[in-house]
Amino acid sequence: MKLYSYFRSSAAFRVRIALNFKGVAYETVPVHLLKGGGEQLSEQFRRVNPQALVPVLQGDDWTLTQSLAIIEYLEERFAQPALLPEDPLERAQVRSIALVVACDIHPLNNLRVLRYLAGPIGADEQARSAWQRHWIELGLHRIEQDLAARGQGGRFAFGDRVSLADLMIVPQVFNARRVGCDLQPMPMLTAICDRCMQLDAFARAQPSAQPDAE
Repeated sequence: MKLYSYFRSSAAFRVRIALNFKGVAYETVPVHLLKGGGEQLSEQFRRVNPQALVPVLQGDDWTLTQSLAIIEYLEERFAQPALLPEDPLERAQVRSIALVVACDIHPLNNLRVLRYLAGPIGADEQARSAWQRHWIELGLHRIEQDLAARGQGGRFAFGDRVSLADLMIVPQVFNARRVGCDLQPMPMLTAICDRCMQLDAFARAQPSAQPDAE
């Protein structure tokens, strides 16, 4: 398999963790989102993914886009170790946390959005940074509250087993730290992130460990 990836992309980070966790071998194809105006916008890459986004997972005769769809595919094709609980309610709860990151936090801080803020909207760097921190802190704080309300007391987001929720939380916490978010109100999430990073699947997926890392 080939994974079209950018080392700093949190969406690609999620998929790298899933591939590592499942023990699936893959080749990284770097796509630099900034050089030359963004390699993802090139005609060559648009033939791979017309959405002009990473990650993309590609097999011999198939292509998958969108990180959650890719991870769900890996979960169904490589059942063990599982990223989703067997109980239907618990599966839905894990997915609900994953969707907070994928739908509520990440889209507002996507590179496309930040470029639009800088261009047509005319927001300066300080304003764009404030925008990022606001939406990331708000979303992560709500996840923190959700986990606290569930009485989560395990090592990870849902007990003592890694789940899809952890794969979504860790890259978002990485991004939060990179842009200077205040994470003091989220001790559970930062602790979960730190525990996950002790695991090989997460450590090998982090941005600094990628072949295109800068």
